[in-house]
Amino acid sequence: MSETNVSLPDLTGSAAVITGANSGLGLETAKVLARRGARVVLAVRDTAKGEKAAREVAGETEVRRLDLADLASVREFADGWKGDLALLINNAGLMAVPEGRTRDGFETQFGVNHLGHFALTNLLLPHVTGRVVTVSSGMHRAVNRIDFDNPNLEGRYTPYRAYGQSKLANLLFTLELQRRLDGAGSPVLATAAHPGYAATNLQGRTGKPLEDRFMGILNRIVAQSAAAGALPTVYAATQDVPGAAFAGPTGLFMNGAPGPASRSAAAQDPEAALRLWELSEKLTGTSFPL
Repeated sequence: MSETNVSLPDLTGSAAVITGANSGLGLETAKVLARRGARVVLAVRDTAKGEKAAREVAGETEVRRLDLADLASVREFADGWKGDLALLINNAGLMAVPEGRTRDGFETQFGVNHLGHFALTNLLLPHVTGRVVTVSSGMHRAVNRIDFDNPNLEGRYTPYRAYGQSKLANLLFTLELQRRLDGAGSPVLATAAHPGYAATNLQGRTGKPLEDRFMGILNRIVAQSAAAGALPTVYAATQDVPGAAFAGPTGLFMNGAPGPASRSAAAQDPEAALRLWELSEKLTGTSFPL
């Protein structure tokens, strides 16, 4: 991490799965981990784009298909995994897109950003030896609770409400996952990170031309690079942090060197975390395997 004084460990011989690694934060995370010797698996929906991205990564890579909007695809990916997995980086996501549904009928952002990763983590967890890192957002503060009675936000959908709910879910998932890992006596850590305001292809997909154009202008003027935005993920994956830690940029303007980040009170609610876990088990048909 040239932007920081953080020292990265040698990852030679370890495997890392990064979802959504064909662009943006995921690709930049892949570059860093591969440079330190990890065998990086780019878990992507479009394998052609994944192969193109892999050519930008200096190190050992593999591209595997994973569509987080389809639980059958998630199961297929997990069923095909053999051997130990040092790092599972739950990076892929959608931001503020028009209302839609996954193949399994879930609101798209909740389904992809949370439920797809929830299922993937539970299915891969018997292989994980190091950490599960889930990428959230400062936008988790946009909502103060999960709508447990209406997680698909039917009749009350707005792009940013749905995004905020999915990012709050990421943090509650991390909290409850760590509680369960501790209870099982597992050495695996569950951590989370957010990129601050980083210019990626997430922004500008609301379907509203004026809003998308404004986001494009902000990206050019305010946002830090995707490479800088990936550093908190790398920090959460490799540094000496406690379970359920949350990392982010430490600068005043959601930029700068990575370090510990604050989260909302809603993101620290153990009862909400347990309730979300139980709902997610019911919706995905997966459960904690240890």
